[in-house]
Amino acid sequence: MARTCLSLILAAGEGTRMRSNLPKVLHEVANIPMVSHVMRVCSAAESDEVAVVAGKGSELVIDVVEKENTSASVHVQTERLGTAHAVLAAREAIEQGCDDILILFGDTPLLTPETLTQMREVLSDGAAIVVVGFYANDPTGYGRLLEDGDKLIAIREHAEATEEERSIKFCNGGIMGLSGEHALVLLDAVDNKNAKGEYYLTDVVEFANSKSLSVKALEAPEAELIGVNTRNGLAEVEMLWQNTARKKLMASGVTMQAPETVFLSADTIIEPDVELEPNVVFGPKVVVKSGAKIKAFSHFEGVVVGENADIGPFARLRPGSVLASNTKVGNFVEVKNAKVHEGAKINHLSYVGDAEIGSKTNIGAGTITCNYDGMNKHKTTIGAGAFIGSNSALVAPVTIGDGAYVASGSVITDDVPGDALGIGRGRQANKEGMGEEIRTRNAALKAERSAK
Repeated sequence: MARTCLSLILAAGEGTRMRSNLPKVLHEVANIPMVSHVMRVCSAAESDEVAVVAGKGSELVIDVVEKENTSASVHVQTERLGTAHAVLAAREAIEQGCDDILILFGDTPLLTPETLTQMREVLSDGAAIVVVGFYANDPTGYGRLLEDGDKLIAIREHAEATEEERSIKFCNGGIMGLSGEHALVLLDAVDNKNAKGEYYLTDVVEFANSKSLSVKALEAPEAELIGVNTRNGLAEVEMLWQNTARKKLMASGVTMQAPETVFLSADTIIEPDVELEPNVVFGPKVVVKSGAKIKAFSHFEGVVVGENADIGPFARLRPGSVLASNTKVGNFVEVKNAKVHEGAKINHLSYVGDAEIGSKTNIGAGTITCNYDGMNKHKTTIGAGAFIGSNSALVAPVTIGDGAYVASGSVITDDVPGDALGIGRGRQANKEGMGEEIRTRNAALKAERSAK
């Protein structure tokens, strides 16, 4: 689209009803702040500029905004005097003269780029204002969009609406687009002559009509426009986001046995032909490649899972881990900051942290890489084709060579050369008759205690 666009996101709400010290727009959906969702939609809709209006003292909001989009401008609303007042806190950004100005809210994380694109098309066709609305089965409490043919003539708040107007189910969704040519004239015309003494953005509609400017309404799905005000609302939006994301993945070729039990992050990448069993959680920064099978009750964060890998059940893969193709991480295995090469197996009850595991190496049950000395982390390197016996402790920094064996029950503190056998345990000694002696002594002690 040849026209330029400023997306202006209002994010000054304190979120009192959230019962939280955290600013409302920083509460997370799919493991990223709600305001980040909205900023990403702006980018996907090819906004040329993004401006965010934060509240006084909202350093946390400013920090998140700057990390999400380094070119976004941040403007502070020092007093909370209504939505039009909040928009004008970003006057400097509006004065840059973009053709389209989209006014959005930082607590509507389900908004889509398609809706923003449609808003811009309406403005491109000559509208001075476009208001996005939705049809509600129960419109109680919502402002109504009053139309005369294809012209939006007013937004009437529920409390001020007549009975006839209250029967209208086309409701105000909150977000609005302004033609850059008229934006400041419209916004500066808003006054605060109302019961609350605030400057309402919705007043621009009737002012524009009084100047014979074109004002249009655009319909969008109700779910896209849901704003979060409470913890219950946050949970509802999370559910809607997850359902949409699951459906997209399944449509792309991912199998989910129980989709409602799989939880995704905003940046989760799962390729076609991956199979997901129930109760799998994907934290941030996870990539799962084609053909992998993820078994039940597994948890992922900051990890790449290679093609045809077999993970779980009850596996935990932590940040920094990269699993190559055809690897196996079994039940009750934790892997952290480790590179596991092709065909290696860590089948059960092991911890592998700060390590590199060679191709086709087998890690026995109960193996631990002892990576932390109380102050620093150290690396364990295991070569290709090695075999680590069950219940072994590998005390890092240590290297196990290609084709080496570690005897079960060993504590390995020194390097084991390739093709060698490393044994780090006390020699077994059998005491003939000692078993009977121990049983006799224990039975006597038990009888003595029972007699007391």
